[in-house]
Amino acid sequence: MNFNISAFYKILAFRISLILIPSVLFSQQISETPYLRVLGTVQDGGAPHINCSKSCCLNLTNKERSQRKVTSIAVIQPKLNFTTLFEASPDIISQWNLLPQQPKAIFLTHAHIGHYSGLINLGREALGAKNIPVYVMPKMKIFLTGNAPWSQLVTLKNIKLIDLLNFKKTGDLGDIDVIPIIVPHRDEFSETVGYQILGPNKSVLFIPDIDKWSKWDQDLAEILTTVDFAFIDATFFDSSEINYRPIEEIPHPLVKETVEQLSQYSKKLKEKVYFIHMNHTNPMLDPDSEASKWVLKQGFHIARLGQEFSL
Repeated sequence: MNFNISAFYKILAFRISLILIPSVLFSQQISETPYLRVLGTVQDGGAPHINCSKSCCLNLTNKERSQRKVTSIAVIQPKLNFTTLFEASPDIISQWNLLPQQPKAIFLTHAHIGHYSGLINLGREALGAKNIPVYVMPKMKIFLTGNAPWSQLVTLKNIKLIDLLNFKKTGDLGDIDVIPIIVPHRDEFSETVGYQILGPNKSVLFIPDIDKWSKWDQDLAEILTTVDFAFIDATFFDSSEINYRPIEEIPHPLVKETVEQLSQYSKKLKEKVYFIHMNHTNPMLDPDSEASKWVLKQGFHIARLGQEFSL
């Protein structure tokens, strides 16, 4: 019996293609769905933090140093080639490189350094961007247009400021909508907002910075019932971290307080929560820490760089 090796490989290749085709089609379907990608989870100062001599910063491995980026998320719409960035963090350069294309819209929450200072890289000394829409609340707009070097970005049309209003849904963002929600925070230069992001199938709450939940005129648990995922302030795990500054200066809700506040609610509601915006002292930054294990055991999640969520 003659054996034709060429024919054999052709048949083999054909059979393998039959196995692979369904998975290829499935991945294409997945890729057309808008999704959220976590680009950073650390508080404004990043990690390692400037002048920190504690083990939380001194003992970081090179891998940990590369992964601890300041808080930011992006919503990517592959079918429309449309990416929306939330926060222009100090780590915007490396975070930009984690995106499939240049963002066509940027949303800012407020005027603290971890949330807007990355805009400087859009100017003529760096990217030289052309009219990237930057969505801002009224006081944030006044801050950017009235203070250099940010005002130059507007004057040179590197960015184009788009007005936001509390609870008013945006348009022109492809298959997603965004609703700003004012939250109480240290508003020295601008108001502070969180965002509700509405995808075709699922929705997200993004509140990286807020003062104590009791200061808010909204009920956290009630809002959690209206979304599928919630990325909320986890600046400090507990009060033991805050031994170097007065708590009045940084009145974030402690993670332990948030866990306690939501302890009476269902497992389904708790699982929506992904803690984000962790200070360099927060042990939750280490996935293997006792704090991280405790939070997961209580039924909650912790945001990690690179996580993706279909919307």
